[in-house]
Amino acid sequence: MDTRSNSHSLAFEVTHRLVLSIAIPMTLGFLTTPLLGLTSTAVVGHMGDPEALAGLAIGAMLFDLILGSFNFLRASTTGLTAQAYGRRDQHEQQAVFARALISALGCGLALLCLSPVLRAAGLRLMGAEGAIAEATATYFSIRILAAPAALANYAILGFVLGRGQGGVGLLLQALINGINILLSIYLGLSLGWGVAGVAWGTLAGEVAGALAGLFIVLSGFARAERPAWPEIFSRHRLAELFALNRDILIRTFVLIGAFAIMTRIGTGFGAVTLAANAVLMNFFLLSGYYLDGLANAAEQITGRAVGAHYRPAFDRGLKLTTLWSFGLAAIVSAFFLLAGPWLISVLTTSPEVQRAAGTYLPWAAVTGLTGALAFLMDGVFIGATWSVDMRNRMLMSFAGYLAMLAVFVPLFGNHGLWLAMNAFLLFRGFFLAMLVKPRADQTFRAAQ
Repeated sequence: MDTRSNSHSLAFEVTHRLVLSIAIPMTLGFLTTPLLGLTSTAVVGHMGDPEALAGLAIGAMLFDLILGSFNFLRASTTGLTAQAYGRRDQHEQQAVFARALISALGCGLALLCLSPVLRAAGLRLMGAEGAIAEATATYFSIRILAAPAALANYAILGFVLGRGQGGVGLLLQALINGINILLSIYLGLSLGWGVAGVAWGTLAGEVAGALAGLFIVLSGFARAERPAWPEIFSRHRLAELFALNRDILIRTFVLIGAFAIMTRIGTGFGAVTLAANAVLMNFFLLSGYYLDGLANAAEQITGRAVGAHYRPAFDRGLKLTTLWSFGLAAIVSAFFLLAGPWLISVLTTSPEVQRAAGTYLPWAAVTGLTGALAFLMDGVFIGATWSVDMRNRMLMSFAGYLAMLAVFVPLFGNHGLWLAMNAFLLFRGFFLAMLVKPRADQTFRAAQ
């Protein structure tokens, strides 16, 4: 069969329903994450021990940094799975999952072995001492046991998203966070275990999610399509996976660095402004949850189109996900502008912080709009596995961000800081968007 007839046989239609069938479940799944954070804070907060609450906050932040650095396991698995799914290559889908799972378990075990060093470095980095350091160490020592399961969940989620199974992704996210929340309340509050109870609840949720995910994924595999070990450990395929993961990891570190720099500069404006910025960042994070859902849809549709060598699906998917991303971004930005003062009063009772947050509210409210294209383009480039471009354009955007900080922070203070952050989001989106057509032309021309 020639390439054109094969491409025709792999054609698929991209509809609003297909986009939303992936985006909505994953958005709902992501929205359980802040609920989990609120529950953990409330459980320890009700113990009446401020040192324990501070220790929990530091411990949770450390894990956000550590585990967030391994998000490449999820992203690369989604892109490679979606492409194999587009080719209807069940054999390679199983091989992709096997490589991702082995990589995740290997990284998780490495984190376990390095846990004493990581714990000591984290405590030193955050400057925790006394009872706060003790609470952080307790939380860290228990939660690190979940590292292999947590990273396995990244691989599992990446695989089901690559196949467009948003409902399964929602189920697994709800299971992980639901068990976590219930056990945190029971162990931490009812049994009085405090920080340790929250950590054990997290461990149980991650393990339960990994076991359920493995059962769902493996039960869907056909025995006849099972790859041999030499295929799983193919030098070419492993090199491809390593390069993809490397590029996404560099991109993630740069992104984390950009937000860390914002926090560090904000510290220089005093406690009130720093607190106001922290409150307002919640608006950006909430915008990010639905933008991530649409980025997941873009990943799957783009990857599937590339795998199927079917350009019409790629173009249609890009059009629909762009429409939904900017449409919802506009709605949410308008909501934050109108309801922002009330939301600020819910998040903080300090009159000084409320006034400061109100002053900078417009900058935070529009981050959904300025960031919509960046999230979407990340999804497109991950799905198409154009990771080198994504890495390089992130570095270019970061350089532009630093230049904006150097110019506008001295001139406008915290307004300049928020201006630079919004510019950074715009840079990321536009720099990648400039490459979409030439890269798509190259990819689909090579497939003909």
